[in-house]
Amino acid sequence: MTGVFAGLQKLGVAERNIQTTGFNISPQYTNGDNNSPRRLTGYQVNNEVSVRLEDVSKVGAGLDALVAAGANQMNGISFDIAAPAPLLEKARADAIADARARAETYARAAGVSLGTIISISEGGASEPPRPMYRALAMAAPPPPVAAGQQSVTADVSVVWEIH
Repeated sequence: MTGVFAGLQKLGVAERNIQTTGFNISPQYTNGDNNSPRRLTGYQVNNEVSVRLEDVSKVGAGLDALVAAGANQMNGISFDIAAPAPLLEKARADAIADARARAETYARAAGVSLGTIISISEGGASEPPRPMYRALAMAAPPPPVAAGQQSVTADVSVVWEIH
């Protein structure tokens, strides 16, 4: 793991973006021969680390560097929006504007007018889909990784008084 951490540091990954997320030690035994008891022969250690890369263009090189440093298992890559709050705020404002436009259309069609808002609720607090990849065999050159595009949405329900 010292080599893995050194490889991440060499890539320029900030310490705050590297976190140990699991550390397990499991005893390993031999099967006893001819009624002899099992014997402890050693331990298997599993050290899991989560790494956040802020530059998507470094993902392929990062995977290669980790394998070269001795990492022998990778559980996937996920992509996320670094600062979703302003995007979510805009999505919520757009959702309210869309709800008002739709309500006004329905009200005109029904021959009524909108009154005051009675309630607003937000639904669907689910995360946007994330592409997940599994690292398999590493070979030169670094594997290409495509981050793709993500969207931020807000789902609102607004109830108006009608006149």
